[in-house]
Amino acid sequence: MTLNFSERRDLLADKVLEDSAIIVSAASVKSRISDTEYSYRQDSNFYYLSGYEEPESLILIRPNQDKERFIIFCRDRDPLREQWDGFRTGQEGVIQDYGADAAYSINSIDEIMPKLLEGAKNIYFSMSAPCGVDAKISSWVEDIRKNTRSGAEPPQNLLSLDSILHEMRLIKESNEMDLMKQAANITTEAHIRAMQSVRPGMYEYQLEAEYLYAFNKNGARSPAYNSIVGGGNNSCILHYVENNAELKDGDLVLVDAGCEYKYYASDVTRTFPVNGKFSPEQREIYSIVLEAHKQSMEQAKPGNKWNLMHEKSVEVIVEGLLSIGLLQGSRDEIIEKGEYSKFYMHRIGHWLGMDVHDVGSYKQDGDWRPLEEGMVMTVEPGIYILDSMEDVDDKWKGIGVRIEDDIAITDSGFEILTPDVPRTIEEVEQTVQG
Repeated sequence: MTLNFSERRDLLADKVLEDSAIIVSAASVKSRISDTEYSYRQDSNFYYLSGYEEPESLILIRPNQDKERFIIFCRDRDPLREQWDGFRTGQEGVIQDYGADAAYSINSIDEIMPKLLEGAKNIYFSMSAPCGVDAKISSWVEDIRKNTRSGAEPPQNLLSLDSILHEMRLIKESNEMDLMKQAANITTEAHIRAMQSVRPGMYEYQLEAEYLYAFNKNGARSPAYNSIVGGGNNSCILHYVENNAELKDGDLVLVDAGCEYKYYASDVTRTFPVNGKFSPEQREIYSIVLEAHKQSMEQAKPGNKWNLMHEKSVEVIVEGLLSIGLLQGSRDEIIEKGEYSKFYMHRIGHWLGMDVHDVGSYKQDGDWRPLEEGMVMTVEPGIYILDSMEDVDDKWKGIGVRIEDDIAITDSGFEILTPDVPRTIEEVEQTVQG
């Protein structure tokens, strides 16, 4: 499936002011230790507009130019470095393979860029990307200013690209949706594999390995984020990533794991009993979260405000915790004072796309935004009862449950992208028991 990067650039060009230049920098290479680097992953905005995956690169879009509208600065071909580090596309390659109108060496960018920016009234760039291009832009503009007596015209405004580009990325194209469904399918297989593999006495990292195997086997070379595999009390730690404890008989294990497939993320959480059977207390908590998950998704339809899903999840969870005595008092008063937050302290979900916590605003003009067809998000209510909590009966302690699926807003409602991951108590127990 082919993503049309040229159409995206044209759409972006129509959204900026006249006489503008758009600059997007590639992600930096990140060192792990000594002379060893992390696997390279291109900046999402950069890839979204170009499809180009090499580091030490920068793209310039000049919408009002007749000839050189799309320019790529990239690394030079270098047979010796390519022997050591891998193939480089080079300037001829980016013109031929990526549709650039012109290409220049990244080594000559400080010399060439001021000439290309001269005459542009506005420069758009990402103010949130950690690539340091803002300092470079200041330097290039200053070089132009030095020649104003010779007739050079420096840009007048530095403007944020983020809100424009993020709103574009928020609404997924059909090809993007296909990639996200494939990511979801791979993640589904991984969760089922892990449920079938879990047993008392294995370690959290061994269970994590089942996910990583399924990801790689199916072409997803990396997780979309650091996987959370928490057994027992660790299931109550929201961002637990040590994954080094033993999984014990009678405990639940919470796994929040999703793959990245061709730059698109999946994000799924399942909680299941290590021995294949929920205890009565675990069953109670799981049932409350499952009902919150179900009723929250029912609010996902075009025109409904984003926050309605979260508010519904709070209502269901508070009512459930009242019914089993973990909360006392009036439902409305508990919600108003936020007393439920010691058990449920996060929002119902987040946007999903090229980034696992994807871009796009949640409010517009101070109010929660309405949902639109093409948005993709997670739905992930949870209840967490740490064993250190006071005034809680011991039978509830160490139980952490989260149920998370990925959904896409359609023209009439929503579609679950991960429908086949076991979800009900019966489905989960049957899968774990084999």
